[in-house]
Order: sequence, then C-alpha cells, then structure tokens
Amino acid sequence: MTDIQASSIPVSLKGKDVLGAARTGSGKTLAFLIPTLEILHRRKWGPQDGLGALIISPTRELAVQIFEVLRSIGCYHNFSAGLIIGGKNLKDERERLSRMNILVATPGRLLQHMDQTFGFECDNLQLLILDEADRILDMGFARTLSALLSHLPKSRQTLLFSATQTQSVAQLARLSLKEPVSIGIGNEESKIDTPETLSQYYSTCNLDKKLDILWSFIKMHLQSKVLVFLSSGKQVRFVYESFRRMQPGIPLLHLHGKQKQSARLTMYTRFTSSQHAVLFATDIAARGLDFPSVNWVVQVDAPEDAETYIHRVGRTARYDSSGKGLLLLLPSEEEGMLAALRNKGVKVEHIKIKASKTRSIQNDLQKLAFQDPEIKYLGQRAFVSYVRSVHLHKDKSIFKVHELPVGAFAESLGLPGTPKIKFLSREQTKGRKNASRTVAALQAQIDAEKKDGGTSVEENASDSGSDESESAESSGEEHEDEDLPFKTTESSKPSVRTKYDRMFGRKNQNILSEHYAKMIDHGDASDEDFITLKRADHDLPESKDHVEYDVEDLSKRKLKLSRTKRMVAKYGQLGQKLIFDDDGNAHEVYEMVDPQEFYKHGVDSVKEAGRKFAEGEKGKLREADALDKEVAKEKKKEKKRKRKEREKGSRDQDGVVVAPLSDDDGYVTPDFDLPSERESDMEPAPKRPKGSSSFTRPPLQSLEDEETLALRFLRNQ
Repeated sequence: MTDIQASSIPVSLKGKDVLGAARTGSGKTLAFLIPTLEILHRRKWGPQDGLGALIISPTRELAVQIFEVLRSIGCYHNFSAGLIIGGKNLKDERERLSRMNILVATPGRLLQHMDQTFGFECDNLQLLILDEADRILDMGFARTLSALLSHLPKSRQTLLFSATQTQSVAQLARLSLKEPVSIGIGNEESKIDTPETLSQYYSTCNLDKKLDILWSFIKMHLQSKVLVFLSSGKQVRFVYESFRRMQPGIPLLHLHGKQKQSARLTMYTRFTSSQHAVLFATDIAARGLDFPSVNWVVQVDAPEDAETYIHRVGRTARYDSSGKGLLLLLPSEEEGMLAALRNKGVKVEHIKIKASKTRSIQNDLQKLAFQDPEIKYLGQRAFVSYVRSVHLHKDKSIFKVHELPVGAFAESLGLPGTPKIKFLSREQTKGRKNASRTVAALQAQIDAEKKDGGTSVEENASDSGSDESESAESSGEEHEDEDLPFKTTESSKPSVRTKYDRMFGRKNQNILSEHYAKMIDHGDASDEDFITLKRADHDLPESKDHVEYDVEDLSKRKLKLSRTKRMVAKYGQLGQKLIFDDDGNAHEVYEMVDPQEFYKHGVDSVKEAGRKFAEGEKGKLREADALDKEVAKEKKKEKKRKRKEREKGSRDQDGVVVAPLSDDDGYVTPDFDLPSERESDMEPAPKRPKGSSSFTRPPLQSLEDEETLALRFLRNQ
C-alpha cells in the first residue's frame, strides 16, 4: 500500500472521521473505496437498508473515474452502485435511485434529486466521502454543500481527501466532523510533497509569444502525450479550432465545461486510450483525473494559486511513472508566482526557450481569421475571456491586468484590432465619476476658504486644486480616446481603411460550426457580461403581401431620411403641397373639419353626406367608363377603315391581288374584340367560295405578260 492508504485505511475501519492529504497519484481513491466496501460488508448491508455510502466529487469526469474504480474492486460484492452526474436523463435516475446502496455523484445533481425525487432518503447513511474536498468547499460549491448536509443524518462517518488541504476550523464545523484524524496535514502553511520523478520547469515569455511557443512545442513532441492547460473554455475552443485547421501532425482533443456530457466523456475516453495526443483543457481536468502515460503537462496560462499548479502538474508522474511539467509565465507574473510556489515547497527550474526553435504562427492565424469568420469570432471571445480571467484572479500582486500588452496579444491571435472589454470600461467609467466628485469637493473647499479670506491657505489649495483638476482632465481625455485603461501598440494616426479592414470590422453572429452547435451545452447563460440586456425577437405574423427589403435599400432610405432632417434643420420647415379650387383659393390636400361642425346636423346627416359622396364617385366612374368605350369603338372603326382601303388599293386592273409593301414586314396586328362591343357592330367578312384562290390567272399571251406575272409573284412573296 501507499503511505496514504496504510495510514488512513485502519483509521477509517475504526469508524473515525478522516481528514487526509497526499500528493497526486498516490492512490487516494482506493484509500476511501476499500473502507467503504469493507464497512458495509461487515454491517451486512442489503438492498432493503437503502443508501449506505455517498461519494461526492467536484467534476463529472472525476465521478466517472471513481465509479469505474468502484466497479472494478467491488464486482464480487452484492452492493448496488449508481452514478449521478449532470447531462443524463433525470427520469431514469429517479426510477433506480431508491435501490442504490452506494452513490457516486456531483453536488448539483445530487441536491436536485434530494429536493425533487420522491422516496429518495438518506436516513440510514453510514459514510460520506468528499473527494477533492478543498475544491468542493470553494465558493461555487459552498451553498450546495450546506444544503446537502442538511439532508444527511449527523450520526455518520465522514472522510475528506485531497492533494491540497488546509485545516480550517470553520470548514470542519460546517461539515460536522467529530474529532477528525488528520493524515498528511501539519499546519496551514505546510509544504506539499511532489513526486521525485516529476521534472518541473518554467520559462518567461511575452503574452503575444505564447501561442508561437505552444505550436513549436507540439511540433517538436509529435510522439508524446501532452496535456495543455488554458484559463478559460473560450481559449480552449479557439486554440483547438485554429490548431486543428493548421494540422500539426498529432491528434488534437479539447475538454471544457461548456461541452455536453456525451462529448466530455468521449474526449476523456479518447485521450485516456491514446498513445500520442494533445488535450487542450481547462481546470476541470486538473483534479483527480488519472490519464495514463502523460509525458508533458504544459500550463500556457498561469494557475490561480500554488494549489492549482500542484493539481495541474499532478496529471503526469502518477505513482511510479515519470513526467515533465512546463509553466509559461509573463514577466509581471514571474516574481509573485515563484514566491508562492516556494512557500509550498515546490521547486521549479528555469529554462530558456531558443528563439531559433520557435516558429511564429501569427500570419497563419490572421489568414485563418480572414478566411473563416468562426476563427475570428472565437479569437475575439478568447481575448476577452483571458483578460477577464486575469481581472478576476484574487492575487493582484501576481495578476496585473493593467500591465497586459493587449494590442500585441490581439495581433498574436490573428485579430485585426483590439476588441472592447465592457467590464473594464464600466470600472473605468466609475473611476472617472469618482475623480470628478473628488475635484468638485476640492473646488467647494477652495470656495469656502476664499470666503474666509485665507491667503496662504487659499493659494496652496488653489494650486493643489488646479493640479488635481489638470490630472483629472488629462486622465479623462486619455480614457475617452481609449477603449481600455492600458496602452496598446496601435498607432493613433488615421489610416486608410481597405476592404479587408471593413470585412474584419463586421460583427459576426451565429457563425459557430455545426459540430460546436451539437457539442456545446447552450443551457447555461454566457458569462461574457455581468448584466446584458438582450433585444427581444418579436415574431410578426407573415402575410401574403409580405415584402423582404434589401439591407442596401433600407440604408438608402435611412440616408434619405437623414438628409431630409438636415434640410429641415438648415432651411426650416420645408414647403407643403397645396391645391386650388374653382374660385382660385389655395387649400391643403387634406383638411380636417372641426368635429362639432361636422356633426352639427346629427349622425344621420353625416351618413347621408357619405352616401351622396359615394353616389357622386360612382357617377364619375360610369362617365369615365362610357368615354373609354366610345374611344375604343372609334379606334376599332378607324382600324377597320384603314384595312379596307389597303385591300381596295392593292387590287390592280387585271384583278390580281398584290400584297402592299408596308413597314411592318408583312406582320398584321390581330384584332381583338373588346368585351363591351356587341356582335351587331361587327361587319361579317365576305365569304370565299370553296376551291377559289386569292387571285385568278389570266391566259398567257406573250413573254412580257409572263415576266410581269413573275414579278408580281416575287413581290407577293
């Protein structure tokens, strides 16, 4: 047995509470699973006894791993065990929950069953095990854990295990531990033992060179198994998608909290079974997960504290195997992070990365962002999420958001410009307001001293007040011109906007690829902004006369409207349309009549006036219709007359009909009868006897007659 197993298992079998800590990969899972099975077996626990042991894990992947180990070592027992994690069907879990003797669960889903599932009772619970206890006690799980403990009986045995723990009286009181036995824990500042087979290195680099170093590292370790840690899920998605398109020559995987449960388990299984692969992950993969044969752990973004570093680097050099860890630090983070690691007894060696071995991928990322809007969109989100993570870290002596070279960092991600950061802009606005209030208070104090007649005090106050106001004004001007409270590398000179700049300036909406739409769980709200009011999408009922307007057409209308407003502002009210009556008096097109005058003869008079108006309009329509019919009739007659004249003039003295030469190339417009014409107005065409032709051939007398006839035939054609 390992040290933690040999020390904790006898104490647990005696029924005492245990508070244990040991280095990563030392077998803590068996240290609490073996006593769990042994205690229930000794007490002859059966299906009718209900839930006997409850194991709580902070992440789904760790819960799955604990459950698999439980199945492997408990297959010869008759206990029923279940796994309760998010992302699964709640109905199926409810049906089987009451028959379980051992449960492995995450805090959120377990509390949901305790509150909603009928018949789920924990009155006979014998053991409560908290794996990675310090993580469960964090801010995100504090309320959930307190609610869970309210459902559990106090007469239970509690086991707490983690690689890093602090003995806090408040935490122990909240967990209702009874005289716990501390194993592997001294005082709160105790040093943490790391495996001797673990080689730990760190290197200092600028923020805009991190991706170049990461890409070069992957290209040089194509036959290794590498785990890469980033600070946020959006960074994981951007690095994975961009590197996947660049094809480094090794399988790439990614794991973050926004993925669906099936996708997370698939990624976990694939990386576990792979010999050579690179996994980009957030801190959900930093706790307790046992990835076999991991050669390198690369921490691209600095961990929040020393404990997180220890958990991250503990994914390699498990038990007796060897491994290496690489930590990339910014120049502003180096001193504080190394001091925090030294306080925990962690020794990290410094190595220098050769510039000749590093390849810049900034142009490749810019090309990808130009060709694929999804990469540009993910890059913008990754930029904001990284700055936000640095801003939210507790230790401000290590993480200094105002010293970040954000301009160069945005360029290294392939972005054409620096995205705006709203949460920093809000704090910046608050700072300007507070500065203006301070200046106003100083000015009021100066005015009060002037009234008192103080000379020397007045001069000093005025000087200090002017200095304060000047500094406040200068800072205000600086903040008004900049979107961020730190300096960027972009020049302030106006530049010519090309079509590529305009294309990059467009906002991207709904451009995530199909595989991300399937993998990402959209149930959680985005944490991009603290409070964001989104526009409601009101679906209007579609009609048959619905017309879709082009965006360019709408922009022209808006431009025309704005031009009209400018004309009104410049020349006053524009002219209005007037009409003149028979007497020559001008009136508006529509004139409103006073309602009292309109209804002075009652409602019946108004209806009668409306009926008379309608009759008058109908009469006008009938007259116009009759006039149109007369005009059409005259046109018909004139057309018929012209046709008869053409037929009469085309007949020569010999009785031969010759087609007249006209400008219409022989085409005659067909005559269509108007619907209003009567058949009696039409003159019937003369009937031609059967067998008669359109002309009669006279007897041939001479050669001249034959030539004349041939000429007429040609003209007829």
